Amino acid sequence: MYRPSAYAIDDVAALHAVIREHSFATVGAIAQGRLRFAYAPVIVDAFPAPRGALRFHLARANALAELDGEDIRFSFLGPNAYVSPDWYESDGFVPTWNYIAVEAAGTARRLDSDELRRLLIDLSAEREERLRPKQPWTIDKIPEQRIATLLNGIRGFGVSLDTLEGKFKLSQDKKAEDIAGVIAGLEAHGDCASRAVAAAMRSHSQGV
Repeated sequence: MYRPSAYAIDDVAALHAVIREHSFATVGAIAQGRLRFAYAPVIVDAFPAPRGALRFHLARANALAELDGEDIRFSFLGPNAYVSPDWYESDGFVPTWNYIAVEAAGTARRLDSDELRRLLIDLSAEREERLRPKQPWTIDKIPEQRIATLLNGIRGFGVSLDTLEGKFKLSQDKKAEDIAGVIAGLEAHGDCASRAVAAAMRSHSQGV
């Protein structure tokens, strides 16, 4: 990842928080002699230290589902939005894009059947918790024979992370009045993505 020093973030807890909030990953690896991508929700685990681990699953027919012991990379894109030069107090700026992104890499290890089942339980539990006060859906609502069929159609992976790095491009290299102007412009624009970037800028500029 290209990371000018003003934007580089290496705090593991902060990067894990981004992954948990934006957990649908772009997954990349070499399979069958070609660079291939897949898309999957992930679970981030704090251990093993120091960077933690990711777990995910793919359809068995996916070319990347054949991985076991190969290098694999992940990309997570957080809030992102266009920044107009008109929002700066200072003159001479051009349009840009503010965003939060996290990249991670490690070696793919195929999960056994028990680990795969646990992955599915953890994935649904994490997301269902966000839907409360709805009563959470649980895997025991599915007949065991159906679960066995579903598990046979997917493969799960665990990846202990060798690298974990973030880029929070949030106008940190600008003057305080220019940052305030961008925040105001994003908030006035009012769409969900712009508001999320404005909130991230406000928190980051306050050292939160």
